[in-house]
Amino acid sequence: MRENRVMSDDQERAGFEALAQAGADDDDAGRALGARLKAKHQAADLKALAALWIHGAVAAPESLPGLYDSVAEGYLGEPVGAKPAPTDTAARPEPIPAAFWRGLWELLEEPRAGLGAVNLTTKTAALAGLISKGVEARVGKAALCYPGVPAAVAQGYPKPFTLEALARCPKDSLGREFHALIVDNGFDLEVLDRKALGLDKMPPPLDYLNARILQCHDLWHLTAGYQTTALHEVAISGFQLGQFGHHYSSMFLAMALTRVAFERPEGGAIMLPTILSAWAHGRRTPPLLPVDWPTVWDKPLAEVRAQLGVTPYVSPFPADLFEQLSVAA
Repeated sequence: MRENRVMSDDQERAGFEALAQAGADDDDAGRALGARLKAKHQAADLKALAALWIHGAVAAPESLPGLYDSVAEGYLGEPVGAKPAPTDTAARPEPIPAAFWRGLWELLEEPRAGLGAVNLTTKTAALAGLISKGVEARVGKAALCYPGVPAAVAQGYPKPFTLEALARCPKDSLGREFHALIVDNGFDLEVLDRKALGLDKMPPPLDYLNARILQCHDLWHLTAGYQTTALHEVAISGFQLGQFGHHYSSMFLAMALTRVAFERPEGGAIMLPTILSAWAHGRRTPPLLPVDWPTVWDKPLAEVRAQLGVTPYVSPFPADLFEQLSVAA
């Protein structure tokens, strides 16, 4: 019996890998899949969607805007309402290496208790290092098709913010609220050390994009209305992906949905509304990458949002839902 189960698992994984390599024929497939999942979160459909998200993250980043737009339309019941990102979807997908699949299946076999935020970040980064080398250039090219990205990249490699400048901002200003978010929570002003990562040595536009999102991740939390909870870290990944095709976010969301699909498909009822509503929010929100943040540090957050055209994220669930469930368990 155990041997049959192992064979069944191997066959299921082989089918999943084949779909992730092939991708979808067109956006209609994503739209139909989203509609079916809205009606019922079946494990087979969740696995199909996870495979398509892996396809976009690992083999064909050009497919991501059309795929997420169509799935969101099918699931949320209305078009995202943003202009399509005109990526080159005719490009052949990169091959997904066997080493990537070994790493992904090992991740799925890890106990949930061992997958804290830091560990999951490390695992995602490790998997990103196992994908085809051809993906990197394609990620950058696809990102340039999102609104506002070319103008942002043209500004040049971003200069770091400083806590000293934020501390000088007036009370109740964006700068002072950002300062409090960082200091009160013991965060680093940038999520990771850009120099240690050698981001300035990456080819453009990836040098700019990777440094900029490290610099602005927590600032976007604040400005776009995402709390620093586990659920909203998932949500803001959808927002960042919708803003400029953020590669780490596409990897993280594909991994997270794959784990849900194979391990706890009932979790799709929480994950999908969260991810897709945040994706739509990111697509509908004016581009935040090119904002000259120091020029608005001294203004109240509400005024900055009005100036930039940002409507705060409306979460489909309490932001601290995962923390509540953890305490209850």
